[in-house]
This record gives sequence, C-alpha cells and structure tokens, in this order.
Amino acid sequence: MTIGDGNHRYEWTERWARLPEGVTLGYTHGVAPDAHDNVYVFNQSKDAVCVFDPDGCFVKSWGGQFAEGAHGLYLSREPEGEFLYLTDYELHAVFKTTLDGEVLWKLTAPPLREAYPTPVAFNPTDTCVAPNGDLYVFDGYGQSWVHQYSPTAEYIRSFDGADGPYGRFQCPHGGWVDTRGETPALWVADRGNNRIQILTLDGHVTGVITDDLRFPCCFYQMGAEMLVPDLQARLTILGPNNRVAAHLGDTPGIWDEPGWPNLPSEKRPLGHFSSPHAACADSRGNIFVVEWVAEGRIVRLEPA
Repeated sequence: MTIGDGNHRYEWTERWARLPEGVTLGYTHGVAPDAHDNVYVFNQSKDAVCVFDPDGCFVKSWGGQFAEGAHGLYLSREPEGEFLYLTDYELHAVFKTTLDGEVLWKLTAPPLREAYPTPVAFNPTDTCVAPNGDLYVFDGYGQSWVHQYSPTAEYIRSFDGADGPYGRFQCPHGGWVDTRGETPALWVADRGNNRIQILTLDGHVTGVITDDLRFPCCFYQMGAEMLVPDLQARLTILGPNNRVAAHLGDTPGIWDEPGWPNLPSEKRPLGHFSSPHAACADSRGNIFVVEWVAEGRIVRLEPA
C-alpha cells in the first residue's frame, strides 16, 4: 500500500518486524537505528529493548527491568561508540547503556528541591544529546521541566519556558537538538500546549511552531526535514523552513473512539495511524513509526 504524495510517497509495511515465539511487545514507545541500520524498539514488556536487523528479523532483546515504564529511547553516536539513553518514568530515571544493555550510569531527580522534594516527583519521558555531548532530559510526566547535564551526567541547569514569550511548558514530552541550521537549537515537544517551542542550548526560548499541530510527541531529524510523530493519529514531516511538508497516515477523530488507543484491528486499518509515539529513519530513508497501543505496533514506511 502506498501513502503520501509528491516527494513524500511511501510503501506501508505493517508486519516488518518479525518476533520469535515467546517474545511479545507491549506499548511501543521508542525507536532508533544504529550505524548498521539495526532498529531498536523500546517497549513495555519483559523484552523491553528489542533489536531487529534491516530486514526486520529479530536479533536479540534485553531490559526486563524497564517493563513497566519504558518510554524515551535515544541512540547517540559518540567518540567511544554508540550508546542508548533509556528514559523510564516508573523507575524515575534515565539510564545510559551499551547497545547490549550494560548500564553505564543512572540519572535520577535533579537537585531542585522545590520541584522535586522526593525522587518519585521526577517522571522523565525523553532524553536527547547535543553535538557537544550535553544531555537534555524532559520531565514530561512530572513537573514539566527540561534539565541540562554535561556529557558525564553532571547537572548544569533547568528551564521550564516560563520566562519566554510563549509561556510555561505543559508536558514537555520529548525533544531534539536540531542541527540543520548554522546554530544548533533545542526543540521541545510542548505536547500539552499543542505546540513546539524552540530554544537556545542554554534554555532561552527563541521561537514557536503552532501551525497544523495536534499532540506532538517527539522528533527525529531526517536530512533537511524533521519527523514529528503526533499521538493524534498521524506522522508530520516538517521541511527545512519548519512548515508542514506532509502528513502521513492521518486518521482524523480516531482519538475520540471509545477505548482509544486500544481499538480492535478493524478500526486501525492499513495506511492509517492510530497513536504514533516515536519515529526514526535509517540511512536508506526508511521511516519507522511505533505506536502507543497495548500490543505494540511497528510500521515501516519505505520511499516509493
């Protein structure tokens, strides 16, 4: 099945990921490719990190400790190699791991006692890495702050958008450091406000995107374009000018269906998204979208 039009036409593959017997997915929340185009999927199951080769064959799984709160996944290519940053809101922490699951460090609530009187007040949803190695942690389900750390996880600062022209974040669900321009910029999926806020890397708000957005979850930079998975039933692609270049798989109003997002399969037809939660692209331009549904859903979009 082909979806989209113009320069954004894709072949929809529903069952690209092939799971072995005994492995099932839970809510699929994060997805990212490594340098070899293996695809990592972060989901809420005993096999919280599932790895697939470029053809969708299952390679391995690990991470049972993340079964309850697996959420944001960021794969970072660093001088020492490739690493995963796993954000878990039930464990109230961010973990840096190797691609094989060895935990290198764990980051818990930042030293802001007025916002985090107890560790469980910290409910992070995503993490991203800047070109200089600084980390940005998004407390989307906790206190709606963004926290900046050094590459060695030393606390630098926090910001919540309140001193900017557009007001405080409401569920900063995910983020990305946009390197398409001359100066890197921090993007915040200000999901509760149905918008994207753009900041300098030290936390000063410089812009906002509100055009034709519903419920943006996070981002993935694909060349000169930015993928924006929208929990309300579509994948948006923003062009170099940050204007909408395409909406893919749009299913207007499905979020009003009783029981959404866990609807019967006949109400989630091929070619239509229900609840995209994360997206990424491999080196060949294939886009992978994972959805917030109880049994998990991974869709591959191959350039037509």
